[in-house]
Amino acid sequence: MAGFENIIGQEQIKAHLQGALESKKVSHAYIINGEKSSGKEFIARIFAMALQCEQEGKDPCNECHSCKQALSKNQPDILYVSHEKPNTISVDDIRTQVNNDVAVKPYSSRYKVYIINEAEKMTPQAQNAILKTLEEPPEYAVILLLVSNVNTLLPTILSRCVLLNMKPVRDSLMKKYLMEELLIPDYKADVCVAFARGNVGKAKALASSEEFENVKSEALGLLKYVQDMEIPEIVMAIKKIGEYRLEVNDYLDILAIWYRDVLLFKATADVNHLVFREEIQTIRKVAGRSSYEGIENVIRALDKAKRRLDANVNFDLAMELLFLEMKENG
Repeated sequence: MAGFENIIGQEQIKAHLQGALESKKVSHAYIINGEKSSGKEFIARIFAMALQCEQEGKDPCNECHSCKQALSKNQPDILYVSHEKPNTISVDDIRTQVNNDVAVKPYSSRYKVYIINEAEKMTPQAQNAILKTLEEPPEYAVILLLVSNVNTLLPTILSRCVLLNMKPVRDSLMKKYLMEELLIPDYKADVCVAFARGNVGKAKALASSEEFENVKSEALGLLKYVQDMEIPEIVMAIKKIGEYRLEVNDYLDILAIWYRDVLLFKATADVNHLVFREEIQTIRKVAGRSSYEGIENVIRALDKAKRRLDANVNFDLAMELLFLEMKENG
């Protein structure tokens, strides 16, 4: 079953789209803007299903022929624009899959819905091509542009679309979803929610990721003895982290959340609000020996390490400076 009630959070977007369905005042083009994995495509699919549903309500019925086709991604008038090049949606992709196709009337439905995921990858030429359709769309066309950075789109495209911005989902809603729908235990749900920062897709991915579990175990293991590490051991640890290059931001986030736990415990002596509650013995020990200033210095150093890595500073150097700060203050 799929419907608007399955969308976690995003109340404003749901209200807008359901209002358009109810009043039969559907725009020809929408931009759904939100970070990667935040659920843009899921919202687009539900909206497209509802647009084509034979019941013509504000929610897809899941029972009619059109809804069943849409659930299996076989509805002939819901079209997903694809692109061969991983980082580019070319002018040819838009011309062949949208501009040339839109002149043909819907096969079996009221609308012809085009879903363009990662629309920020459209080249300037592709954007200019789709602009032609946006300027004079046929009555039945609805174009959904899904973007992770709305600033990559031409102002002329923005002016012809309804812009819907995704909002971070509340932690309590995400935790409830992970525990009830995915049967994730309480503690693990807390960790995933802390990392996801309001992004449901990321929380789901972390909950089922073995790689994330490995990175977490590695990071927490290191935190227990960083104080006693000598330079050669630090170099070895950095080499190990180097194997997780793609997940290095997750690694640094784990360290940052752990040190925030230390700071919180030092200030309140309350275990209940800690993300890494099961690490309380180590957290208590570090909180006891470190000053407030020292812990804050480490948190700042973690932030600085992320910025250095984003700026392509030498990986080993950035990590060595961080570890020395952790050794001195943590």
